[in-house]
Amino acid sequence: MAEKTIERLSEATILFAGDSGDGMQLTGSQFTLATAFAMNDLATLPDFPAEIRAPAGTTYGVSGFQLHFGSVDIRTPGDEVDLLVAMNPAALKVNLSRVRKGGTVVVNVNAFERRDLDLAGLKVSPLEDGTLEGYHVIPVELTRLTREALAHTELNQKEIDRSKNMFALGLSLWLYSRPIEPAERWINKKFARKDSIREANLQLLRKGYHFGETTEQFAVRYEVSPAKLPPGKYRAIQGATALALGFVAASERSGLPLFYGSYPITPASDLLHSLSRYKQFGVMTFQAEDEIAAIGSTIGAAFGGSLAVTGTSGPGVALKTEAIGLALIMELPLVIVNLQRGGPSTGLPTKTEQSDLLQAMYGRNGDAPIPVVAASTPGDCFEAAYEASRLAVKYMTPVMLLVDGYLANGSEPWPIPDTATLPDFPVSFTTKPNHEQDGAQVFLPYLRDPETLARPWATPGTAGLEHRIGGIEKQEGTGNVSYDPVNHERMTRLRAEKVDRIARELPPLPVYGEESGDILLVGWGSTRGSIEAAVDRLRARGRRVGAVHLRHLNPLPADLGDVLSRFGAVVVPELNNGQLVRILRDRFVLPIRPFNLVQGRPFRAGELVEHVEGILDGKAG
Repeated sequence: MAEKTIERLSEATILFAGDSGDGMQLTGSQFTLATAFAMNDLATLPDFPAEIRAPAGTTYGVSGFQLHFGSVDIRTPGDEVDLLVAMNPAALKVNLSRVRKGGTVVVNVNAFERRDLDLAGLKVSPLEDGTLEGYHVIPVELTRLTREALAHTELNQKEIDRSKNMFALGLSLWLYSRPIEPAERWINKKFARKDSIREANLQLLRKGYHFGETTEQFAVRYEVSPAKLPPGKYRAIQGATALALGFVAASERSGLPLFYGSYPITPASDLLHSLSRYKQFGVMTFQAEDEIAAIGSTIGAAFGGSLAVTGTSGPGVALKTEAIGLALIMELPLVIVNLQRGGPSTGLPTKTEQSDLLQAMYGRNGDAPIPVVAASTPGDCFEAAYEASRLAVKYMTPVMLLVDGYLANGSEPWPIPDTATLPDFPVSFTTKPNHEQDGAQVFLPYLRDPETLARPWATPGTAGLEHRIGGIEKQEGTGNVSYDPVNHERMTRLRAEKVDRIARELPPLPVYGEESGDILLVGWGSTRGSIEAAVDRLRARGRRVGAVHLRHLNPLPADLGDVLSRFGAVVVPELNNGQLVRILRDRFVLPIRPFNLVQGRPFRAGELVEHVEGILDGKAG
């Protein structure tokens, strides 16, 4: 056995790719877990096929999992891939362009038969036609080695072939000096009652690990030192899990029971699954028969005094639109989570996009503004969920929380917060009459708080506080049905001003990078990591560039105009065809530039660097 050279890296990006049935998401998540135990900073990009049960071996059935990790500050899932593990020709064809020249490609050569090539739409094997020139190719007989290793077991051929991802995982863990023990513990727990499957997976995991040690194909092994993260207790967390924890924390801090009404839809279903695991905190989850029933139940829960949340994606928001307007005119607190995906219609249901901002801002009949909050990282989903819940209750209004598929499915190290440091979340139910009229004490359901303009929250069954509620315009104060045109205008303006007043409590906008300069990048949602990574690179090249990231999109922060004025040009990168840029142009009447990507994937930092330098050098339109 030849001695391996150890090469130390500051960061690396790997990508596992194969059929949906090849277990690439599982392989990637277990590598992520091992990387978290190795105390590296990390960011992940799971990439699911849009087809349900796409034919095995086809390009549109390819599933991938990309992970960027290192000892440095990791903000994106990586611009270029250092290691691609391709389980078949289709996976290689779809993902080779993501691998840097000189990068390593591990291929399962047993999956490159004529039939496999035909399914991938290839006339000649890329292993033979020069396609892989310039890459370090490691051919591994994954299928054969797996079958030989498990030939003595009682597993059938299908079960054996499905296990080859564990061999690939073990080999990858060895190559990047990751600990194997977390994966072993997971297998032991996952298959605790299935002895044959447990032992088969453990055997393959270890065989893949030892294969790296013994084969002559790998002359180099890599090590990545732990990242210098701030002290604290961390966990690797997915965005959907962080959302669930944020809502549970809001429920605990406010004392309100949490109700989540939802209809299954990609990628929002994971939030339903996550919240259903917290019954010990009194969380009630309801899987409704359709989107309208889901939000109808949520409105009922809000009326009854619960912290009410519903979740969906863009198509579901379209179906919930009328009911969102109902919640707005009733002035009930609830949170609508929109986990955005590629649209319109079914569009790209498993791919990420930021295409629902204008829907969130304006997608209701009548003048119907609601607060809009956006999360910026998987871990930030926790704080965004907490903030959306707090605003909904404080201002008695529906709140839209925008997340996208990349954040919901992606992972990062998350410092577990001390719950004592969470913002206060006071809740006050009205329990007695609040107005004197003709010498008698009466209850006015639309008598507003002088600071927030929120109306009182009186739960059903409170003696003496019976009041009318519904979708027809209310008379100011009494809540009686009113067709008076002057009252309607007054109530419309009050509902809008209530949202605008949220800006009074927003903290000053932090500027990342230069406080003033040539170009300011303005982002929202999942573009944060790419934007800030680009700013770092540009400043290292002497460029006077800064960035701001907007959590609150309605209302906008009060000092945003001042920040914009300190830069010569403003660029808004978005994963849509230009939505926030329209809002900012309308608000500030400035020649703000869009930079848009609508490909179902996040920005690469290098793309932003190239675009900004093109503007600064006069080469970009």
